[in-house]
Amino acid sequence: MGDRDDPETIGRRVQRLRIERGLTQRQLAEPSYTPAYVSTLEAGRVRASEEALRHIAGRLGVAYEELVTGRPARLATDLRLRLTEAQRTLATGETEQARRQYAGLLAEAETHGIGEVRAAALLGLGECALESGELADGRRFFERAEECLADAPLPGRVPALRGRAVAHYLAGELRYAVYLLESTLDELNRGGLHDPDALLLLYASAIGPYMDMGAHARAAQAAEFALALAPQAGDPALVARMHRSVARTLLAEGRLAEADASLAKAAELYRTLQLRTELANCHWMRGYVYAQDGRLDRAEDELREALAMLTAKRAALYSSQVAVELADVLHRRGRSEEAAELLHEVLDGLSSERGAVHAAAAHRLLGIIAEDARDTEAAEEHYVRALSLLERAGAAGDLADLCRLLGDLLRRTGRVEAALDAYRTGLGHRTAPGTTTLGPAPAQPPL
Repeated sequence: MGDRDDPETIGRRVQRLRIERGLTQRQLAEPSYTPAYVSTLEAGRVRASEEALRHIAGRLGVAYEELVTGRPARLATDLRLRLTEAQRTLATGETEQARRQYAGLLAEAETHGIGEVRAAALLGLGECALESGELADGRRFFERAEECLADAPLPGRVPALRGRAVAHYLAGELRYAVYLLESTLDELNRGGLHDPDALLLLYASAIGPYMDMGAHARAAQAAEFALALAPQAGDPALVARMHRSVARTLLAEGRLAEADASLAKAAELYRTLQLRTELANCHWMRGYVYAQDGRLDRAEDELREALAMLTAKRAALYSSQVAVELADVLHRRGRSEEAAELLHEVLDGLSSERGAVHAAAAHRLLGIIAEDARDTEAAEEHYVRALSLLERAGAAGDLADLCRLLGDLLRRTGRVEAALDAYRTGLGHRTAPGTTTLGPAPAQPPL
């Protein structure tokens, strides 16, 4: 009853369809209603019951849904089927094709006023924009999706909120990204809205910005929560394909409600596929912990697993942080040439506008490798470029560490005054991770 047009719109539609079919008001009304009732309904002066509208729809030869919404009976189901196709396309890394599919869905959803499909299409376009590095466009799509979902419960708005946070994070706006993620987690956990998928998505997305801000304890805790919340699925892509095939069969037989249910299961599995990609962050976090503990073989295994979980289309922005960490492990294992090659690949896909923090991390490590090879000129050049990138992004903890490295290099080459300046700059950026850069940790989920 909630998804139907107002009485005046329905009345005009009934009148138009009746005239098109050459029926009188009496013929439409009989045997259950009077011509006067039909006249009142057509004038929009009565809110007809579902029973009455189903009777009239039957006499007019149209589906009830089409009569009360103006949409062809199968339109919503057909759009949902196409939506799962677009989700599958995006999950397999075909970003441009997925973008075209989502754009077509958005246009049709807006034409017919199907809010659920419109929001899903906007979210899909936002994800496509993130994958192709169009961060401002992505943020706008997520903001529009949030507006579309304004009346939905918070768990339903989480994908849009998370998308906006990731767009800010990839643009180098670390603190604001963390604020968005943590405030949403707080609202979910304190409000008792313990939706596992929503929580998993937020915790997995918070790991990257936490690490870049030096809040390693929070990153480790977020990874622990995400892994505990991770849904168990054997082969979600295979099961999703099965549900899509079943939906097509049900559609052909006119069993729309069952087709919709099958499509809903397919859509959920495609969301799970995307969550599994997010879980690459958790393997990255494990790799980081192993590296800090000196267990470099385990660290390399976890970091390679994280890279393997990320699609090739996401390499430039999503896997750069993992690649830098892996390069550090390779360097520490005595494979500096392999590490340097990996770092140059990272830098080829990034710029100061896209992934500044990760580009800075690559330059920092290349500087360390150059120092080990006694190429002080190259080392200084990499440190200075990293410093410029980090100052723009506001990554305080990394800036302090980099200033120390640069100061040590300058001191060893006899430039004491320049070294002192570098040390002073570093002290100005020094913060305790997780305290002055971040507020209190968000409330914990019940696990």
